[in-house]
Parts: sequence; structure tokens; C-alpha cells
Amino acid sequence: MDILDKLKQSKFRSSFKLKEKDLFYIQSKGLETIEQHAKDFISKRLASANLKNDGKQTPMKGHPVFIAQHATATCCRSCLYKWHHIDKNHDLTNEEQQYIVTIIMTWIKNNQK
Repeated sequence: MDILDKLKQSKFRSSFKLKEKDLFYIQSKGLETIEQHAKDFISKRLASANLKNDGKQTPMKGHPVFIAQHATATCCRSCLYKWHHIDKNHDLTNEEQQYIVTIIMTWIKNNQK
């Protein structure tokens, strides 16, 4: 997944790390539950083309998925466009949502160490 390699080159994106409490949360809930949370967050906070608070909808802490979203530039529609070339002017398709969840989960799995 070469987008993750590109994101690692960004000083801002590479500054996001999972903290001990995030790692404990992932371990206690399991990756399947974390993936379901990611799907829910993406469908509710990112999928619509008409977001009132685009750029402010993803907290910087509080859940491992939020950290991963900032690290993978899947936190808002502007970042999705800049890094992943997903147009802002349409509701995200199921395929686009799954792509985003896959990127998030790959980052989480790679950063549990």
C-alpha cells in the first residue's frame, strides 16, 4: 500500500502514534470491533458530501480509529481529496468507504507494536 509509505514522509501524518491506552483498548475490544467502529465513524462522519463541519469532525484523541484517521489522511473530505484523490462533491460509495476502512485498519495493525 504505497499511500501509507507516502504518508510516512509527512512530518504531520507520521507524528500520530497509538498510546498505551489505545493499544489496551484495541487488545480488549479486538480488531473486529475496532473495524466495526471504523465503518460506523466513516459512514456517519465522512460519507456525506454535505458535511457541515468538514475539517473538524474527527477528534485528535479518544479512540484509536481517530488517531489512525489523522495518520492516514482519512479524517476529512479535504484530506481525502488531497491524499487519496477522492472527490469531495459526492457521497462516498461503499467501495470508497471500504477503501478508507482498509487503510485505517492496515495502519492500526502496523502500529500496534
